[in-house]
Amino acid sequence: MTRRSKSTSFPRAFRRTRGFVVANLLLWGVIGGWYGFQPESRQREVSRLVTNLFDTRKQISAFDVGRDLWQLYYGEDFVRGSPPGADTYFYGGAPQPSPGGAGPVRVLFNSGYAVGYSEALGNPLWVAYRMRDLDWQEPAPRPEEFRMDKRTAARVEPDDYTRSGYDRGHMAPNYGIATRFGRQAQEETFLMSNISPQKHGLNAGVWKTLEQRIATNYPGRFGEVWVLAGPVFAARPERLKKRVAVPSAFFMIVVDESEGRVRAEAFVMPQDAAGATLDAYLTSIDEIERRTGLDFLSALPDMAEAALESRRATRAW
Repeated sequence: MTRRSKSTSFPRAFRRTRGFVVANLLLWGVIGGWYGFQPESRQREVSRLVTNLFDTRKQISAFDVGRDLWQLYYGEDFVRGSPPGADTYFYGGAPQPSPGGAGPVRVLFNSGYAVGYSEALGNPLWVAYRMRDLDWQEPAPRPEEFRMDKRTAARVEPDDYTRSGYDRGHMAPNYGIATRFGRQAQEETFLMSNISPQKHGLNAGVWKTLEQRIATNYPGRFGEVWVLAGPVFAARPERLKKRVAVPSAFFMIVVDESEGRVRAEAFVMPQDAAGATLDAYLTSIDEIERRTGLDFLSALPDMAEAALESRRATRAW
């Protein structure tokens, strides 16, 4: 019996491998034929994407390339609507508090990200940053200490989280900021104005998975993306040491622009999120606005803003 099992397993494995190789060859044949008929600007973009495919640090698959090219030129995810001008941190403008919504926000600018901080909640309400496809820059070792941000009146200290049962969760990520902006910018992600209470399962789980995908995979595929992230609070949140409000969930919005067209994907992850794929946490920007009291992408033309914010992506990019 054992010998028969071994004798049949090889042909099956061979057929699976052969099928995978044939599928890849067919995919590359289609892409190659399509490429020859494209204008020069598109050929440059495709060449960049294919070059990044062979950089294993960016974790791009051949099927990512095929799907991205279809969405970029023929899909329906994009809408017309570039905002006026360009900004280091924001696409479509800084988030704004809705009337009766999030409350006063202090905007703080750092080397690699901006943060909208709530003194009343002792938390960032949002952070904004841009991830570009640059030459790879390995980060320095992770800083060992978090620091109080002296620009804030709340003066939240690292010890406010000690033995609380919550991690000091980065909103602007250590790794992504470090690889794009260097050591000083990396250290600034350890300011407590960038930190929110996160359960460890979320902080080290799907939240980290999404952060890493945005830092490595997305820029290699899309050239650059803009990110908005922050906490979602219940009406009466728990507080650490009666100072730091504990969120019930966290949001992440990713914006991708190409040739005057823009698309977005949005996620909400509860504190207890664990074990599911990123697709399980997809939502609309409208839903995040409802739950946070913030207004996003307000610098976009009204029709483009309405179209983007009402859509829920069918799958994570």
